[in-house]
Amino acid sequence: MKYPSFKPLAQVKRAGVAIVLIATLSGCFGGGATRPQPAELQAVTALVSARQSWSARVGEVNFPLQVSVSGNSVAVASGDGTVALLDAQTGRDVWRVALNTPVAAGVGSDGKVAAIVTKANEVVALQDGRELWRQKVNAQTFTAPFVAGGRVFVLAGDRSVNAFDGQTGRKLWVQQRPSEPLVLRQSGVMLAVGDTLVVGLAGRLAGLDPSTGSIRWEAPLASPRGVNDIERLVDLVGRVSRQGDVVCARAFQASIGCVNAARGSLLWTKPANGVQGIDGDDNLLLGSEADGTVLAWRRSDGERVWTTDRLRYRSLTAPLVAGRSVVIGDFAGFVHLLSRDDGSLLNRLPTDGSAIAAAPVLAGNTLVAVTHNGGIFGFKPE
Repeated sequence: MKYPSFKPLAQVKRAGVAIVLIATLSGCFGGGATRPQPAELQAVTALVSARQSWSARVGEVNFPLQVSVSGNSVAVASGDGTVALLDAQTGRDVWRVALNTPVAAGVGSDGKVAAIVTKANEVVALQDGRELWRQKVNAQTFTAPFVAGGRVFVLAGDRSVNAFDGQTGRKLWVQQRPSEPLVLRQSGVMLAVGDTLVVGLAGRLAGLDPSTGSIRWEAPLASPRGVNDIERLVDLVGRVSRQGDVVCARAFQASIGCVNAARGSLLWTKPANGVQGIDGDDNLLLGSEADGTVLAWRRSDGERVWTTDRLRYRSLTAPLVAGRSVVIGDFAGFVHLLSRDDGSLLNRLPTDGSAIAAAPVLAGNTLVAVTHNGGIFGFKPE
């Protein structure tokens, strides 16, 4: 079984300026180091019952996929340019399009318009199984477009934010900030809180006016540290946990923290060495460290509540909080259900044996997981 490791550095061009991109290091084992053996899976007694109710397929997923949920539908894509909207109750296609161009980021959807970004730096918007428009952005993109309020927002690898009209593709505005020399090949942060577009820019959450792109506030979750560009790399990674006006997020290998997005005020930060996003509920935040240790933090102040090492070195996805369960995928295609209360194992759901390629999602009462080989699996409680 292959494990993620360092990938070669790449460059992305924007307006004649070279910006170096560094790949995500799931597991962060270090170049040339002997990789620790993943934790052996223990026998499980199913304390939360679930069954696979359907499966479907897209092509291989070789980019930072975000599975977009709207009501009882889920939008997915493959690296070769297949984009599909599925009924999460049955797994059947609502529509499917073959764009025949490699995908770099996606999928964003509001249930009507779906959007992806190609490796040729084109934003492509789709509706009812047909292409609406294409527009170019000036840098590679690794974060799924955010579709809301009749607009499509794109966070590019140079940390510019672009806004397009959802139906016509007309560019409405662009917000460009000074760009650091390194960014991650990993999904960043973009969501709406009230009438504010909240975006991760380096180690900060920023609140933007969605109509003009002007910045209303900034709140730092992490600051650059170290003596070289790699050590000083700071980026916020998805997914995030939102409860009301409070957004909690992870800074890659640095910290987690929470911000009041109505006021733009930082509530707290705590050191944390993870590489994937977090999820949570009213009381807890859940996530994993780079070595696969799964943790729960108190949402109010970031103090640790529990940890478990039963999934160490299994290259975990970001988690999903679903009822009493913390749902998390691994490199071997298993979806693990841990207890929200103490991290104990509640169930384990197999897929096709390839890595879970995106954070699991919940659509209605269906848990959906997508694998690297393009398998889409729907699980329902028994």
